[in-house]
Amino acid sequence: MAAAALVGVGVGDVSRAHATMAAIQLFTGEYHHESTQSAMDESPAETAPVAEARNGGSERTPEELVAKCIAPVKKQFLRPPPIRGLSNDQSDAVPEGKSKASQTSVVKEKKSKRQLKRERQQAVKSAVGICPEVAKSGDVSRCPYKDKCRFSHDVEAYKAQKPDDIEGECPFMTAQETCPFGLACRFLGSHKDGVEGGDVSAHRRSSEVNGLTKDVQKLLWKNKMKFPKADAKLKALGLEGNAKSKIKILEDKEDDQIVSNNCDGGLDETCPDDESRPLKKTRSVIEEEICSGEVDDGGVSAAKEAAEQTSTIPEPEATVGIVLPESDRSLRLHPREKKLIDFREKLYLAPLTTVGNLPFRRVCKVLGADITCGEMAMCTNLLQGQASEWALLRRHSSEDLFGVQICGAYPDTVAHTVELIDQECQVDFIDINMGCPIDIVVNKGAGSALLTKPMRMKGIVHAASGTVDCPITIKVRTAYFEGKNRIDSLIADMGNWGASAVTIHGRSRQQRYSKLADWEYVYQCARKASKALPVLGNGDIFSYVDWNKHKAECPELSTCMIARGALIKPWIFTEIKEQRHWDISSGERLNILKDYVRLGLEHWGSDTKGVETTRRFLLEWLSYTCRYVPVGLLDVIPQRLNWRPPSYYGRDDLETLMASDSAADWVRISEMLLGKVPDGFTFAPKHKSNSYDRAENG
Repeated sequence: MAAAALVGVGVGDVSRAHATMAAIQLFTGEYHHESTQSAMDESPAETAPVAEARNGGSERTPEELVAKCIAPVKKQFLRPPPIRGLSNDQSDAVPEGKSKASQTSVVKEKKSKRQLKRERQQAVKSAVGICPEVAKSGDVSRCPYKDKCRFSHDVEAYKAQKPDDIEGECPFMTAQETCPFGLACRFLGSHKDGVEGGDVSAHRRSSEVNGLTKDVQKLLWKNKMKFPKADAKLKALGLEGNAKSKIKILEDKEDDQIVSNNCDGGLDETCPDDESRPLKKTRSVIEEEICSGEVDDGGVSAAKEAAEQTSTIPEPEATVGIVLPESDRSLRLHPREKKLIDFREKLYLAPLTTVGNLPFRRVCKVLGADITCGEMAMCTNLLQGQASEWALLRRHSSEDLFGVQICGAYPDTVAHTVELIDQECQVDFIDINMGCPIDIVVNKGAGSALLTKPMRMKGIVHAASGTVDCPITIKVRTAYFEGKNRIDSLIADMGNWGASAVTIHGRSRQQRYSKLADWEYVYQCARKASKALPVLGNGDIFSYVDWNKHKAECPELSTCMIARGALIKPWIFTEIKEQRHWDISSGERLNILKDYVRLGLEHWGSDTKGVETTRRFLLEWLSYTCRYVPVGLLDVIPQRLNWRPPSYYGRDDLETLMASDSAADWVRISEMLLGKVPDGFTFAPKHKSNSYDRAENG
């Protein structure tokens, strides 16, 4: 059957043919674990170009492939790569009845905010936007707003346009309660107690925390929220009021002078190595002078020592009439007296933008992760009460050791944010991102931009740690510019700033994700840090071998943070704990995806909106998992994170489908789990890894 299906199929259509067979077999229940390679052996003779391509790839030895950063897949599984006229994320992903040209135009179409708002309002008023209260029970009289409700009450019209139910059980019916979405649930056929629905917020309160209350949100919207602890600490540090703008002006003047003396361009150009670079002399009330990496490590000026002594003594006048006695005591809390978190030997799932959502973290917890951290949230957005940003702080009850990561450019912004989080959320630690390389973050002075302003780094950590009792950790990169590492000159003082732990990503901002992480430099920093300051390493951990290697070579490291390795294969936590290479089957991988979908529906909802939100995040995750090469297909194990997976056949049709780098195949996998996509559906990955590409600024 498989051989017959491939007769007459061109080289560029091989991937689609196998994907289609897998999808049909899975939908009809005829899926079987049959070797795809044996089916290909029964196909007609290959054309000369195809045979030449395949033989050319098989002539290289595994050692030669590894040297070229190509995954050494066994020869019998190799196949010629599919030929596509468009990019991977757009080719083949064309709905029926539409041409690729029209599809491309749809993907590139950009709508204004006003147009998007108008479309949302129209959707709410149409039959699609049925009133949630009516959907729960099917009874129009249940809506408390009656005719003034902005949603539709036409139940029959809603049923007429509602998509077909998805096969499977409603994720909410297993929780000993009724489904909170009622008629709107896409699994309505599996409801045993009729249409009557429960309360969505009540269900989430039973398992999720860290929501933003309406009262606090309104105060944030009106800019009337008070931050007594943060303001008192900022005043004690001399950073309140206009101090921020004054510091910024002085720092900008210094940066302009350094750039004009040493560089021809701006921040995006690498400065030449110059040992005669003038030291920064800017000071506020008690800010200290910090060497920027071009002076001897042991050189500490008298001004720095005096500033350190002053910074440890709180000013009583700054807190009189501003904070309560218990808040006043928290300002005097020394960093060493804070609650400590034992990071040693624990498996730490890094905060991952977009994909590191709550359902994904729950999957990783089941697979062995010990510490989880929410996605990076911008301080300015949190202080504005943006619901979408506060959603990044959500915590599930299964996350027993959980932190949130925030990103801000100035001490007052970060201090206000940590006080707000400490008041409204349940977290074990707060991580401050000082290494994000994204342009939109760096251009605002946050993320990696702080690496060029060590005094501001100190001010942020000092203010944040002095505001709350919760441990404050920081995450940094080696430097802003490639070849200008500076963390080794700062890490000895970071504990005195108030940091409870430091995570070092072994790359510079300019490097982004190109080349391998510099673990030797991470080791160097870990050895220079004080014994009381836990140092965590980050970068390119993709197997238990990598984990063991870093721990053995540098015992000073408390643990290692796992980021992209968990995106590509979340069972890496199981491999590390069990010290084995897991040759996971395609069926086991599909079960992990099923668990993710179930958890996603619980989190985002089982109505149409929740299903499509789950689908979108699933597709984002699949854009990473396709880079995994099964252990049984490799000549050399373990797989390294910088290896390019060649085009290959899996040991069965599902494994072949999961190896595809085409967005069309990812969509087909999502249809196996979440039903058919809506008409006109398109998908392009939000984050396309450039680990194999040239660094943007290099």
